[in-house]
Amino acid sequence: MAEPTADDPFAGDPRTNRERMIAGDLYVAEDPELARALRRAAHLADEYNALAPRDSDAAREILASLLGGLGEETQVRAPIYVDYGKHLTIGARTFVNFNLVALDVAPIAIGDDCQIGPNVQLLTAYHPTDPEPRRAKLEAAAPIAIGDNVWLGGGAIVLPGVTIGDNAVIGAGAVVTEDVPADVLAVGNPARVIRPL
Repeated sequence: MAEPTADDPFAGDPRTNRERMIAGDLYVAEDPELARALRRAAHLADEYNALAPRDSDAAREILASLLGGLGEETQVRAPIYVDYGKHLTIGARTFVNFNLVALDVAPIAIGDDCQIGPNVQLLTAYHPTDPEPRRAKLEAAAPIAIGDNVWLGGGAIVLPGVTIGDNAVIGAGAVVTEDVPADVLAVGNPARVIRPL
């Protein structure tokens, strides 16, 4: 088996970039298969964003085809921005306010009965800190899981690999860099638990 080199970081790895991406390993985002999936998601999101204010029923059908899962009675206010869409699931009776950015390179699961404030960012993608792999356009991702009945305040940012437990509240503008347990209030940058609920 060939050893990885700077010229070929995937020597000996027969997987596609999509397979590496799904596994949470380094991959090259500038891949034709991934580019097609990105274009599909951008097209559907654009259709949804344009149609949602005028025809909520037709817009919901588009949103359901964009996302990996959309719960009953869930409301998503346009605009919404995603990478792939299919890796984002939103549970039942959840409300998502304007301008959700969900970089769903890895799975993002939002539970039931959540409140997602405006301008929230859910960011699964990340780049290597080492300059050489970053120059080679390598990236990776880690999933985000948001439990049931969670409230993410406006402008909150959730970083790769984070899990937020049921009933937690994340303050407006918080940057969530590590897991938050259930039934707590977390605020700040980086977000810290300040009290139980």
